[in-house]
Amino acid sequence: MLMGLYLFTIAIQDLRYREMYHQYSHEWTSSLGCTLVGVVAMTSTELHNSSQTNEIMSENDRNQEPEPESPPQSGTNALIAHITRNKVDFALWGTRLATIFFTFNYLFPIFGYGQAMYWKALQANAATSALRLHQRLPRVQLSREFLGQLFVEDSAHYLMYSLVFLYCSPITWVLLPIFLFAILHISSNTLEMINLLGPNSMKLLRIGIGIVEVQSANLLRTIAYAEIFLFPLLIITLFSGRATLMTIFVYYRFLTLRYSSRRNPYTRNAFYELRVGVEGLSQRPNIPEGIRRAITTAVGFISRLAPPTVQHSAQ
Repeated sequence: MLMGLYLFTIAIQDLRYREMYHQYSHEWTSSLGCTLVGVVAMTSTELHNSSQTNEIMSENDRNQEPEPESPPQSGTNALIAHITRNKVDFALWGTRLATIFFTFNYLFPIFGYGQAMYWKALQANAATSALRLHQRLPRVQLSREFLGQLFVEDSAHYLMYSLVFLYCSPITWVLLPIFLFAILHISSNTLEMINLLGPNSMKLLRIGIGIVEVQSANLLRTIAYAEIFLFPLLIITLFSGRATLMTIFVYYRFLTLRYSSRRNPYTRNAFYELRVGVEGLSQRPNIPEGIRRAITTAVGFISRLAPPTVQHSAQ
């Protein structure tokens, strides 16, 4: 999956610089994007080698007599052993932490130029989505069935989200969903790691994680509303030149995928809540008839744009 992302990015840059590469070769090779693409390619190679090594070791372990289990450990050694066993999960923890750091630094530029932090936050989220896709779909296949499975995954939705906004002018609202998702997911991973250090370690951090877990449903609802209200914001920014028609078209496709998500119903529920609220508002007796008809027409038009949904079993 990571190698597929690498080849996809190279293909995009090929279309962008075709027949002009000699003019932009130094700009591209010295850019952060080129560096990240190289990191993705190297990570893909290392993960492939690591998986082959693990298969060989697992085969050797099956041929040996089982050893008695050692009692559970705690402390720094246990944490290091956990990270060694779960390299991809730790890489996800790192990319999510980078998303949080770059987003915060974009809003409050302390450690670097704010606009550069915007692109880095999107790139970190793209890396998170690519790694998560690698976990969910480790074997890439050039088939229609695989593409169908790919676009069912929520991580594929946000990989597309990150890539489309990498080529637009900065819009602060874009960072809100990926920032909140990073906080949600990094909390559980961090709690698992600090538990290995001891039951009483980092109490303040545990309190913060507890608050995030208690508010997880509200955070997911906030993300869903942020996804929805970003669409009219993009239409407004189209007239100022900060977004393009292609951006709006791809983002509409992103919203339909989020609406049909089998693992996260919050976007679908948010659309329903908005529809009920607006229809209830239009039925108030003090609303003029012309406005009532306009609201009914708009609700009907948006409802027709919604894709059909299929009930999926939780996986």
